Amino acid sequence: MIVGELRYGQLAILDRLRETVRLSEDLGKSGLLSAAARQRALDCLARFSERLRHVPAARVRAAGTSTLRRARDSNDFRTEAEQALGHPIEVISGLEEARLIYEGVLHNLPPHDGFRLVLDIGGGSTELILGEARGIRALESLHLGCVAMTERYFPDGRISVDGFNAARIAARLEIRPIKSFFRDMADVQAIGTSGTIRSTERVARELGVLEDGHLTARSVDALIARVAEVGHVAELSLPALSESRAQVWPGGLAILIELLQALRIPRLQISDGALREGLLYELLGRLHHEDARERTVRALATRYSADANQAQRVTATALDLLAQCRTDWQLESELAARLLQWSAELHEIGLDISHDGYQRHGAYIAANADMPGFPWNEQNVLAFLIANHRRQLNARAARNLPPGWRQPALRLAVLLRLAVLLHRSRKSESMPPFDLVAAKKHVALRFPESWLIDNPLTLADLLREREYLEKAGFHLSVEAVP
Repeated sequence: MIVGELRYGQLAILDRLRETVRLSEDLGKSGLLSAAARQRALDCLARFSERLRHVPAARVRAAGTSTLRRARDSNDFRTEAEQALGHPIEVISGLEEARLIYEGVLHNLPPHDGFRLVLDIGGGSTELILGEARGIRALESLHLGCVAMTERYFPDGRISVDGFNAARIAARLEIRPIKSFFRDMADVQAIGTSGTIRSTERVARELGVLEDGHLTARSVDALIARVAEVGHVAELSLPALSESRAQVWPGGLAILIELLQALRIPRLQISDGALREGLLYELLGRLHHEDARERTVRALATRYSADANQAQRVTATALDLLAQCRTDWQLESELAARLLQWSAELHEIGLDISHDGYQRHGAYIAANADMPGFPWNEQNVLAFLIANHRRQLNARAARNLPPGWRQPALRLAVLLRLAVLLHRSRKSESMPPFDLVAAKKHVALRFPESWLIDNPLTLADLLREREYLEKAGFHLSVEAVP
């Protein structure tokens, strides 16, 4: 269950409740829900009902998916489930489930005009969605779920290479008829979401088998090899893998590796948004489509009482500096400009906690806040820029960023630092014309001589900044132009 609230035009997540009940356990044998699974689900819904006790019925949407679509006693169970939850439960089709998953992903990732391929491996089914921009080109719901696959090919929790091979063949056969609809698209962005894939990404990250921050077929193969050595799910203990997820993870891994290979996906990025978020956005129905990151930045700035006027001044100057050096410093991507802009808008959010070392407080917020729309890599670059917008420039911290962002992030940090410094007086008056010339590790600023004479404190700050930048390997010169 997910509970959200509309704040500043953004969906803010207030609460997430998650219990693994494995409702489809033993479903294949008779087509009926097992008594144990049924009771686990009813007990879970009864607990969830307490959280919903004071929420108006019109603001609650409960959906049943694959298991309730297939179970022969689905209607009988649903009657009991609605009584336990206190709200009606709708059973949605596989294609509707896929559509809502895509809606949840759209609101949690930056805009993309090309093709997007979304994969969602659930307990009883796997959803595939091919979209282009906001439109959907193809939807498919496969009868492949991590619970059923684990039960069938890893009986009684026994894990073996033969079990993985058999599970992979079964998944391959299920994917084969539809694979031509979901592959060989130009500029396709592959996205994975929900429990199995997100758990796999977390484990792969902890074990160091991600490739440039993404899941790949090689990453998953390495995990399968490690899991196959364990022998039994009861002994499956890996970092970031919960006990409940471990019980159904082998089947999910078999499905995932076959999807990556059959659909020729070179790398898979992860989205926090999925079916539940899609249901909430559909229920709200009031959010106009825009870059989810813009909503996130605006909401964060408002929540932490950032000075909007100061942020606007710093942003304008930072973008002016960027415009003068973007070619020489190879910062021509749109994302580089956006990250510089967002860091300028958020650089003072830490002041809401304390002025002392507020850049560190702001960086902590940016790194750890729930920031819809920001992939993990972008969120970390944003936190790095906020952390380094004043005082010492920690060049060594850039090593924790993805390789492709290490140098650009340092250069963006220099630009942000200069913009913040030039507006330290917080005056609303406009800046004089100035020039910036950048080449590798050298930065030259040229101001009208009269302006430097009239602003001795700013000149003193620039000279101190030169010392900070020298320690980080940059050379700053400040020149007066008659």
